[in-house]
Amino acid sequence: MSILRSVTSSRRWRTFLRYAAGSLVATGCSEVVLVAGYGLLGLGPQAASLVAWVAGAVPNYLLNRRWAWRERDRPPVLRELLPYWVITLGTAALAIAATTAADGVVRHAVSDRGERSFLLGVVYLAAYGLVFVIKFVLFDGWVFSAKRSCSTATAVPATESG
Repeated sequence: MSILRSVTSSRRWRTFLRYAAGSLVATGCSEVVLVAGYGLLGLGPQAASLVAWVAGAVPNYLLNRRWAWRERDRPPVLRELLPYWVITLGTAALAIAATTAADGVVRHAVSDRGERSFLLGVVYLAAYGLVFVIKFVLFDGWVFSAKRSCSTATAVPATESG
């Protein structure tokens, strides 16, 4: 019950909504680059996925850090940057593996590259959709949590003076 209450607290809910909006922007960037790279430029599924990940990862980090979690100071490398990019690279590996596998399946069934690029776009989107909430939980509870936990831990309870 306390987990549900914690997740639905107004501050955390607003953070989640900002995270979701930033994720939509990043996903849009990635999807456009994936479909264009694979369908128009003729990149293979791994190269198209990698370029698409880069196209979405940069705005995603900036939007998450500055907008969703309101971080403005210099990011600590071990507490924030390293865990963030490990999580993000893990999801990139999942998306690259999924699109590569999907390309192997649909390459023989669908001859039109445009149709295949659409199908790969769906698979890429599904891979990121699968980890969307997991990433939020990890970012909120681990990557961007130190400032919140430090300010909570150092707060001195108010006492009545009498």
